[in-house]
Amino acid sequence: MGLNSIAVFCGSNFGNSPAYAEAAAALGRCLAARGIRLVYGGTHKGLMGVLADAVLAAGGEAHGVITERLAAKGHLHPQLSAHEVVADMRVRKARMAELADGFIALPGGLGTLEELFEAATLTQLGDQAKPCAGLNVSSFFDPLRALLQHMAQAQFLRQEHCDMVLLDADPDALIDAMAAWTPPVVEKWFAPPVATAGAGA
Repeated sequence: MGLNSIAVFCGSNFGNSPAYAEAAAALGRCLAARGIRLVYGGTHKGLMGVLADAVLAAGGEAHGVITERLAAKGHLHPQLSAHEVVADMRVRKARMAELADGFIALPGGLGTLEELFEAATLTQLGDQAKPCAGLNVSSFFDPLRALLQHMAQAQFLRQEHCDMVLLDADPDALIDAMAAWTPPVVEKWFAPPVATAGAGA
């Protein structure tokens, strides 16, 4: 599929290792080299700022979508190719999804995971057909992969939907996998479990 724009979710902190910022910069350079527009949360803070700086320094395009509250606090990156100021986080996420052909999560916190899972859920439900991925810096997303696998084993998640969240530590390989991805065609729901004989006796 064509990937003209990718929305990247990531921390507004730097994390406890220089590897996180190095990976954010590497992803930014990769996006710029491939002519893929970055769509992100619009701030200069943490990994988000590192990512945007790397895209812009490499001659790429960075489009920020930031909330009114954060813009009022002075969090807007001052050198973006383009930016939008929207009412709140819900509008911000919807607008980023509208602008993007796919989604990548870098290491981050609650907001990063929430954004990634919302994008994956919309794809699971068929409301969109866009690849969702994580740049697996220093095995950051290994516990997430284990949790998704646990969900699949417990039959709360189809294996195809578990595998739908692409992970790779190399940004070029990750984007290649996203470009080759096709949405799974599988029923979301499982049959209810058969009661064990004598249960509840």
